[in-house]
Amino acid sequence: MRVLGIESSCDETSAAVISSDGGTAALESLVILSQDVHTIFGGVVPEIASRAHLAAVAPVVKRALADAGCPLDGIDAIGVTNGPGLVGALLVGVSFAKALAASLGIPVIGVNHLEGHLFATALEDASAVPPFTALLVSGGHTMLLDVPAWGEYNLLGATRDDAAGEAFDKVAKLLGLPYPGGRHIEALAKEGSAKRFRFPRPMLNGGQRAGDADYYDVSFSGLKTAVLHAVRDAEQRGALDAERADLARAFQDALIETLAAKTVRAAVAKKRTRVVLGGGVACNAALVSAVRDRVRAQVGNDAMVYAPSPRLATDNAAMIARAALFHLERGERSQLSLNAFSSMPLAN
Repeated sequence: MRVLGIESSCDETSAAVISSDGGTAALESLVILSQDVHTIFGGVVPEIASRAHLAAVAPVVKRALADAGCPLDGIDAIGVTNGPGLVGALLVGVSFAKALAASLGIPVIGVNHLEGHLFATALEDASAVPPFTALLVSGGHTMLLDVPAWGEYNLLGATRDDAAGEAFDKVAKLLGLPYPGGRHIEALAKEGSAKRFRFPRPMLNGGQRAGDADYYDVSFSGLKTAVLHAVRDAEQRGALDAERADLARAFQDALIETLAAKTVRAAVAKKRTRVVLGGGVACNAALVSAVRDRVRAQVGNDAMVYAPSPRLATDNAAMIARAALFHLERGERSQLSLNAFSSMPLAN
């Protein structure tokens, strides 16, 4: 069985082909076309993103099929992201997928973008399967989930304001770094000192207990404000250029320590020995290292932390195809009335 995946939730137009004989899914091709035009605006412009998807979706799908050596009539089903995301961008992928599926007489399966991120790592490591604790960290979402089985997603905590990736982008702008900011802050932080600045670890204190409203939740607006004040102070002293790397390091350390601590809380509370990271921020090497260190120290040396490669951490169609395959194997299908939604709950 071959599934074509299509992803267009934000500013990546992606298509992929995966195959399965009823066992492990194999990735046959993956094409990701990123829209670099948004860099000059310092963020994604929805209308521009939609128009770019419209121009790119057919060529990207054609290339994914060619790379897989798969003719169009060799596809058995199409999986497409139908939320959450930018509605205009999503509609391009959804409309294309429905039209193609109808013309071929094959099923179309709408996929929750966040569920796709949970499946991403399993495409590279067959051990990254439930039960596990999941940390989804991206530009638009930050949440902790308990995943006892595929299809069962229990929300433990989420951000109360900025997502982790959004915080990276906003702080990068404060520091005069390009958009998207995550990789630039990560690179700059490697040059900074961990001792020059220390920012607060939001919603993280030793007195919290399971059952408290903020035990698993995170908040980064206060951290962002603390960085803003530090940047302004450095500017007034004419020291921003000298301290930029130290500020980046202090911000990243604070955000990562918060995420790692909350993730371990969830793993310990739910007695999980596997932790899966997903989303664009999951390719931050410092985050992965911090979570691994904490998990092994507090859960046990046999505990495992799985993180996707950068290619599968970003928005991509391979993870969408894999999630669609799961639903297809359960006998699920979407109707041609399938629509796109800016918000879409994942948790049960």
